Parts: sequence; structure tokens; C-alpha cells
Amino acid sequence: MSDRIAIGPSVPRRSNRFLRWLGGTILRLAGWRLDVRLPDHPRMVIIAAPHTSNWDFVYGMAAVLKLEVDLHWYGKHTLFASALGPLLRWLGGLPVDRGAPGGVVQQTAQAFKERAQLIIALAPEGTRAHRAQWKRGFYYMARAADVPVVSAYIDYARKEIGIGPVFTPTGDWDRDMKPVFDFYRGVTAKHPQNFAVEEIP
Repeated sequence: MSDRIAIGPSVPRRSNRFLRWLGGTILRLAGWRLDVRLPDHPRMVIIAAPHTSNWDFVYGMAAVLKLEVDLHWYGKHTLFASALGPLLRWLGGLPVDRGAPGGVVQQTAQAFKERAQLIIALAPEGTRAHRAQWKRGFYYMARAADVPVVSAYIDYARKEIGIGPVFTPTGDWDRDMKPVFDFYRGVTAKHPQNFAVEEIP
């Protein structure tokens, strides 16, 4: 099946023919397809799940390159001080100091205030190992910045990367997240035993 892609004009992009070719080639050779419909919004927080394997990053980054979306993700600031720093920044990485005053949530809220266009992507599980509850930092970030949360998925059963529910946080975690968790229950992780979503009545 062919890719299905719809990206609004307000979404920040970066055009690079080589990167687009590289991302598309990786996905094609591995047998993956895209079903991506991004909301037409210049600023958003994207949550990426499941995250049970390093391959999630490889295929997810390949999708970002093919889509030419100007997406950023956080990494420990110490990583960016190493020889890998330039490569990580080239791939959209942003150094973050988790020990800084206000923490990551406040740093992100400030970044959204300073930029007219910004996409931040996070893995809410926070680890490739089994985690019964997701970290809520992404929710607080989006709430503080008043930007939508976009649910991205990587499904190994269908070999498909795409977009699920989109919502703007209201402050009611259970009400906002129940449709998201219900959606992810239908997604197959690389290592299903390590993927869990919360049960909300």
C-alpha cells in the first residue's frame, strides 16, 4: 500500500532532498509505510509510542526525514557535549538540563513562547522497559504552552507509522487521555510485553 500523507502549510518544515531520499529509502527497504495527517498548526507536542526498542528511533527518524518536518526532541545535555553533539543537533536534538530550575516543563514552555513555530517530540513511556504508567511531562508542557498534543504511533504488526488522536490538554488527564490510551491498545510494539497503557474507567 502507498503512503498517505497530509501536512498543513503552517507546520514547520525543512527541505533537504538528500534527507528526504535517505528517510524514504530506509523505510522502503524495511517495508514500512506512512499514514500521517498532521494538524495544520505551527506549534505542537508529539508523543511517540510504543517505545520498546532502539529501532523505534531509527524508523521514526526515517519517517521525519522523509516528511521533511522540522521536528525536535530532547536529549541529556551531556550527550551534546560529546563528539556526537553536531550529529544530534542536525537530527533535531535539543540539549536539556533536567536539573535546571523549573525543569524540562518550564524550559519547554519558554521555548514555545520564543518561537512562532516549534514541534517537540517525546516518548511518554520514558524507557524501553515495561512501565505501567506514562510520564506526564508532555501533558504539562502542552498545557503550559497551550498547544495541541499529537499522538504518533509505530505499529510493527502493520509496519506502519502514523498519527492518531489529537487534542489540546484541558487539565483533566483522565478525560483527555482515555481516547489516547484506547487508541494505543490497538498498536503493536516491537516488544509487546514491554508496552503498557493506563487503564482509565
